[in-house]
Amino acid sequence: MNASANPVTSPFDEKLIVAGAIRNERRAHDAIYDKHSPGVYRLAFRMCNDADMASDLTQETFIRAFNALRGFRHESTLATWIHRIAVTVILSALRASRRRDARRAPIELAGSIGLSDHHTDVPLRESLFAAIDALPNGYRTVFIMYEIEGYTHPEIAGALGVSVSTSQGQLFRARAKLRESLGQFAGETRS
Repeated sequence: MNASANPVTSPFDEKLIVAGAIRNERRAHDAIYDKHSPGVYRLAFRMCNDADMASDLTQETFIRAFNALRGFRHESTLATWIHRIAVTVILSALRASRRRDARRAPIELAGSIGLSDHHTDVPLRESLFAAIDALPNGYRTVFIMYEIEGYTHPEIAGALGVSVSTSQGQLFRARAKLRESLGQFAGETRS
């Protein structure tokens, strides 16, 4: 096996595993969950800043995905399809909750999946997290997926059901809002 320990290595393997999951084979469900749940959890955690909520949203994503697998047409990768479901689940939960304080848990709770803490200035880090959290949902989603999770614009567009130019535009506007929010730190130099 390769270094990524990827249980699905080709489109053919992916089709076989999806077919097994549709037949309700536990190993196929486990393979899909094991491969895709870490990415869904990271995305959920980064968007809601709450470990318990991220776990719940990850579970809800896979419940919906497994219930909808018969409708998966292999027009995109399984990862893109699952992330599209995850984004829908996460945004719905955030819209329903609207409790900003519940989403302000420190990012350090994410453990090893969080950002590194190389002598980062605490006020800057706290201001950055607050500024990201204050972005409108669409901007925040694209910013997190692109800048933090490393998705490409075509992947984001596929997951969100928008055009590539919409993804690019939302990232541009998110960066502009963050520059405006963090302007007080622009003149400072790092030590």
